[in-house]
Amino acid sequence: MERVEQHASFGGRQEVWKHHSRVLDCEMRFGIHLPAAALQGTRCPVLYWLSGLTCTEQNFITKAGAQAHAERHGVIVVAPDTSPRGAAVADDPAYDLGQGAGFYLNATQAPWSAHYAMQDYIAEELPALVEERFAASDRRGIFGHSMGGHGALVTALRHPGRYRSVSAFSPIVAPTRVPWGRKALAAYLGPESDAWKAWDAVELVRSASERLPLLVDQGANDEFLVPQLKPELLAEACRAVGHPLTLRLQPGYDHSYYFIASFLHDHFAHHAAALSP
Repeated sequence: MERVEQHASFGGRQEVWKHHSRVLDCEMRFGIHLPAAALQGTRCPVLYWLSGLTCTEQNFITKAGAQAHAERHGVIVVAPDTSPRGAAVADDPAYDLGQGAGFYLNATQAPWSAHYAMQDYIAEELPALVEERFAASDRRGIFGHSMGGHGALVTALRHPGRYRSVSAFSPIVAPTRVPWGRKALAAYLGPESDAWKAWDAVELVRSASERLPLLVDQGANDEFLVPQLKPELLAEACRAVGHPLTLRLQPGYDHSYYFIASFLHDHFAHHAAALSP
C-alpha cells in the first residue's frame, strides 16, 4: 500500500491510498477519512461509500462535504473507485460499461471476468484491508449514489449480518428492468436474465433473511428518475414482504452532488445510530 494524498480536515485526516487488489488483479485507489479518534488509536466504525457511473474515489471526498459529518459522529469513511482500472483491464467506449461502470458485481463473462469482481472487492478484500491497516472496527455501514446506491443495497442484502446499516441516494433499485442495468448485466453476466436477479435489490428484498432498515433519498427533479431509477418498485417490494423502508422524494432536487450534500447529514445520523457500540 502507498499513501498518495493526505489533507488535514475538520480535526481528522483525508487520505487516498493505492494498492494492488488480489481479486481485481490491478492497482486500485480508495479515499479514507480518519477522524481524530481513529488517528489517536480508537477503533472506529466504518462507513463505505459507493459512487456512481463515471466516478472515481475523488468525487465523493471532494464534493459531498462528508468529512465534517464523519468527524461529528466519529466514523471512518472509505470511498473506493467504481471499477478496476488500467491498460490491461477491459473497457468500452460508452460511459455506462467498463472502467468507471463496474456495477459492484462479479462478472462471469469474458473479457470482463478477468478483472471485474467488484462485489468481492467491496464486501471482502477492502474491508479486510481497512480493518488490518487502520484503527477500524468491524462495525460497518454502507451507502452510495445511483450505480453506487444499487451497489450499497445489493451488497447489504447479499451479506446478512455483515453490515449494521445501509442507505442510498437515487439508487438503481431494479437494474434488471432499466436500460443502464440491462446493458451492464447482459455484458457482465451473459444473456440469461435469471442470473441477473442476484444483483437486483427489488428481487433480493423479496427473499431477504435480514430486515435491515433501508433509507433512500430520491430527487423529484432527477432526470433519470423515470427511465432508470424507479424507486416505486423498491417501495412495492418492501411493502409486499414487510421490509422496513424510508423512501423520501425530495422536491426540486436532481441527481447531482448538490442533492447528496443537502441530505448527507441525515444519512450519517441514520448510520451512526446503528453503528454505535
